[in-house]
Amino acid sequence: MASDPEGPAPASATTESVTNVTFRSLFALREFRAVYLSMVISWIGDYLSRAAVTVLVYQQTGSVLLSAVSFAVGYLPWMLAGPLLASLGDRYPHRRVMVVADLFRMVLTALLLIPGLPPAAVLTTVLLASLGSPPAQAARSALLPLVVGRDRLTLAIATGSTSAQAAMVFGYLVGATVAVGLDPRLALGMDVATFAVSALLIATGVRSRPAAVAPAQRRHLLRETAEGFRVVFGQPVLRSIAVVVFAVVAFFVVPESLAASWAAEAASGTRGLDQGLIMAAGPLGFVAGGLLFSRLVPVDRRRRLTPLLAVITPLALTPTLAAPPAAVVAVLVAVSGMAQGALQPTLNATFVLVLPPTHRARAFGVMTSGMQASQFAAVLITGTLADHFRIPLVVGLWSVAGTAAMGAVAALWPSRERFTEAERAAVEQGAAGSAAPAQPAGPPDTPAEPNATPAAPSATTAEHPAA
Repeated sequence: MASDPEGPAPASATTESVTNVTFRSLFALREFRAVYLSMVISWIGDYLSRAAVTVLVYQQTGSVLLSAVSFAVGYLPWMLAGPLLASLGDRYPHRRVMVVADLFRMVLTALLLIPGLPPAAVLTTVLLASLGSPPAQAARSALLPLVVGRDRLTLAIATGSTSAQAAMVFGYLVGATVAVGLDPRLALGMDVATFAVSALLIATGVRSRPAAVAPAQRRHLLRETAEGFRVVFGQPVLRSIAVVVFAVVAFFVVPESLAASWAAEAASGTRGLDQGLIMAAGPLGFVAGGLLFSRLVPVDRRRRLTPLLAVITPLALTPTLAAPPAAVVAVLVAVSGMAQGALQPTLNATFVLVLPPTHRARAFGVMTSGMQASQFAAVLITGTLADHFRIPLVVGLWSVAGTAAMGAVAALWPSRERFTEAERAAVEQGAAGSAAPAQPAGPPDTPAEPNATPAAPSATTAEHPAA
């Protein structure tokens, strides 16, 4: 494929360019367009499939429990083996991992189209297909800074995060409508098509690059996975970001997870509307905060505001102690969502810039698995408390505790100089083992030469990593 009209800045750049970073300049990059479209299509397919499978299992069994299990099983790969599977994104070329993962999921999802498949076989197939998500998402996260460069990375992550929220709403809506109104297998067939299109976009629209970890540098996969944990939690700046990300999602997820019970407890005549308002407010706020903040606020100011935004995310929910009506709760949740939407892309981008290029996919796996575990623990704890106390009290006190915790984290937040030093060290490490120039798209991926790693991204920066 021809070179992008605007290539990344030199890898040696350690300062961020804050001008001319627009959606137009971002989408002018042909590789980014391919990666972005592939991501959106894959997400839509994922949510189509989740909605359709829950309907299919319920139609077959009449069991609400098994239907819920069919939905939850898609999260198990991240919970049980996310970092291990994500390590494949560093071990092999990013493009190859993404294409193979899409084709793997396409084939397994196609098996769900077989009429009369027993529920146990459906659940097993869904679980196996879900194994393709961690390596695909980790490879995409590691590839993004190589495609867009440092000065476009924050906007690229914000665009991806907000688009993922929109894809979730669209996928669930279409999947549920088609599955209930027509046939769940029709929605599953649409999912099969999305994986095929996604694989085609990556195969034809992304150039070949060597693997982040050269064959000569590879060790046992478990050891490489452990290195991902050591990098994330052994580096002070990365560790600080990880703590904030894990904590923020633990406080943000609670209103959504308790929305149904919250609306029922209020005993109003608009229970369904109340639940919908609370559940939709967070994603809508996230989208608004991510797009507006990343587009309108300069990079340096975003970073300075990071500790404040971390505090605002739980602080905005503390007024729920007063048990306000659902409309007010929705506004509070939206404000919290805006703070997280503004915070997350900046944290993600900074995280990527501080990471050694050879560990990006593994670190993505660590962060995503940590987020899943943090959310699971938060839902379990607050759900248990909500069985014994009123939900506004539970959410309010949970948010007060979160505000105190985020205040402590903000007080210990690394200085700007620490971030600059960490980014410079990552750039120097990438330059020390820089890879051979990327080849045009078309020929098959070739192994990296010994000691080769991807070139460090050029000038500013969620997958997640956290995203």
